[in-house]
Amino acid sequence: MLKEVDENSFLYKMRHSLSHVLAQAVQEYRPGTKLGFGPPIHNGFYYDFLLPEPITPDDLPKIEKIMRRIIKSKQEFSYEELPASEALERIASEMKEPHKLEYAQELITKHELETLTFYRNGPFLDMCEGPHVENTSKLPQDGFSLDSIASAYWRGDEKNVQLTRIYALAFTNRKELKAYKQKKEEALKNDHRKLGLEFDLFHIDDEVGKGLPLWLPNGTILRDELEKLAAELEFKDGYKKVATPHITKEALYYTSGHLPFYEEGMYPPMVLEETRLNEEGQEENHQERYFLKPMNCPHHHKIFGSRPRSYRDLPLRFTEYGTVYRFERSGALQGLTRVRGMTMNDAHIYCTKEQIKEEFIRVMELHKKLYDIFGFKDYYFRLSMRDKENTKGKYVENEEAWDYSERLIKEAMDEFGAPYRVEEGEAAFYGPKVDIQFLTVADREFTVSTNQLDFAVPPRFNLKYIGADNQEHTPFCIHRAPLGTHERFIAFLIEHYGGAFPTWLAPVQVKVIPISEKFADYAKKVEEELLGDMVRAEIDNSSETFNKKVRTNTVRRIPILLIIGEREMLEETVTVRRYKIKQQKTMPFSEFRTMLASEIKERRHVLEW
Repeated sequence: MLKEVDENSFLYKMRHSLSHVLAQAVQEYRPGTKLGFGPPIHNGFYYDFLLPEPITPDDLPKIEKIMRRIIKSKQEFSYEELPASEALERIASEMKEPHKLEYAQELITKHELETLTFYRNGPFLDMCEGPHVENTSKLPQDGFSLDSIASAYWRGDEKNVQLTRIYALAFTNRKELKAYKQKKEEALKNDHRKLGLEFDLFHIDDEVGKGLPLWLPNGTILRDELEKLAAELEFKDGYKKVATPHITKEALYYTSGHLPFYEEGMYPPMVLEETRLNEEGQEENHQERYFLKPMNCPHHHKIFGSRPRSYRDLPLRFTEYGTVYRFERSGALQGLTRVRGMTMNDAHIYCTKEQIKEEFIRVMELHKKLYDIFGFKDYYFRLSMRDKENTKGKYVENEEAWDYSERLIKEAMDEFGAPYRVEEGEAAFYGPKVDIQFLTVADREFTVSTNQLDFAVPPRFNLKYIGADNQEHTPFCIHRAPLGTHERFIAFLIEHYGGAFPTWLAPVQVKVIPISEKFADYAKKVEEELLGDMVRAEIDNSSETFNKKVRTNTVRRIPILLIIGEREMLEETVTVRRYKIKQQKTMPFSEFRTMLASEIKERRHVLEW
């Protein structure tokens, strides 16, 4: 599980206090700097700034030097609470912080606050609830370092001004900081972008388009194996496979609500114009607008509504590996974790009100089953609810349905039994959801999978089923994607395994290495029989020496190497070397085939004898 830092712990207070020290240092280094937010995070803290002139990585050591001087000066963190009107006047006149003023006004209005709180250390003043350490001398001078610079929109909205975010690492001492940096440096060697290039998995070409990955043969095998896994589990779980087009008329997305709620995340429309004859036989210009689909759900709703349905048909589970397109801003694109074209492990479950909880839990159990297959452990479940104080224009308006759905999903998660966090403001516009959060090797958090309850869109499509009472009823819909998108999920797989995929998933499962040309015929026979077993096997026919072939294929992280020499040829055996296992074994080739077939069929993720 990802660890959460207790707000009352020294580590949290230390990181929060250091964020104020950073803000003070940046305002000293760049006079005229305006402030955004500066919270502690799981490995340190960050602060957002509107800068009068840019800051580069070369500036970070200079800012660190100022921070250490501030820490040595033993500034006290003093707390003050002011009436709302005085607080706003202070932020506007004394602090002159427009972003803080906007946020303060919203807090006062939304929560009907009568007071706001401030913390001061030295000349620096910030609107803040705390907590902080007693004074800056309590902060470790050698336990933090400024890590990186990124862009961030104010309040996370691309319509707002773009700020500069400075990330920092912070731990209680130099030893912990050094250990974390070493761990991170080692992990970055497994960055999926680096290994994707090294192992010929995918390619992103500017002439094709940013965020539109090209899958190379090895990467396509990963996609195919994921789809095969999902298809097997979903077939056993009663899902029905469907397929839908990549484009559709705009009217469909007005019906679904995606255009009014989600248009900024969609590609611009394709406008088709043609000349048609009217009833009088005269030519008229006709125009239609089509969109690349950002989601599969509207199409699945149309499939559900394509014929009469009975309560006896429910739950009805449609699944599709459907490719969708979303317009992510260029600055947000990142390898496979943020793309514009993605293939989703998507499904929609249409069910009665009475079936919701059971179906939702069933989906969560499917998530867990899949993660166990891959050996994932470092993730957590996030119950994403609406922000009840800020609903206008962000969520479908139906207070009763929201209350019922949120209560039901919370009950489902409690019965599911896994720990989860509640996060307000992260719900979909049409209902609550559970997001599964993972960390990348760069220690950034991403949503990999989602399970959502939708009470709002089925009525928009006039979806109906005939109940046991012989009356029409509207189904509920569960949107789920346990494997998320191929792109993001494979990025996590690459980094999780460091490119050393388990045998069932590896692009090349077995490399056959003859010691010399004399054994080429037997090596070819071994390869052909493995291919006949649908094993991805290859002979290393390169001109390199035997030892160089072994080293090269080990570096390529091939899970199994088969060594073929004279004894193996005469006895019809193979000598088996596994990646990262020193011991090798010689066994009859027939026995190896049986062992390998079992390992692949069971999808074992631990390499062992």
